[in-house]
Amino acid sequence: MSQSTPYNATGRRKTAIAHAWLTPAEEGKTGRITINRRGFEEYLPTIQLQNTVLQPFLVTNTMNKYNVTIVSQGGGIHGQVGAIRMAIARALVMVDEAYRSQLREQSLLTRDSRMKERKKAGRPGARKRFQFSKR
Repeated sequence: MSQSTPYNATGRRKTAIAHAWLTPAEEGKTGRITINRRGFEEYLPTIQLQNTVLQPFLVTNTMNKYNVTIVSQGGGIHGQVGAIRMAIARALVMVDEAYRSQLREQSLLTRDSRMKERKKAGRPGARKRFQFSKR
């Protein structure tokens, strides 16, 4: 039994960062996904979040062909899911360059640059103003 070198990639979304390692699944076994040493279904409680993470596999038709180990940190659950999805998509491109066009078409390789706007000085929030008083 020979272990092949895992394909690794990094994804980011908001303040979350995810590192993914893909290794080919063994013959006769389905690919398993581990996030922060916990099971995939345990870490992501809703079907919507689980489907978001599986989207790169669905687009490239590689479901259950790879074991995925993910280390995710920072941000909230939705930011982490976006970072995980991007990391998996980038790792799949490293596996086979032909997947790039399929993933690019679904915007899975594009970094979502939207971040929380910083609080400005002299204001209670990023955009909120103190109440105006005429008198």
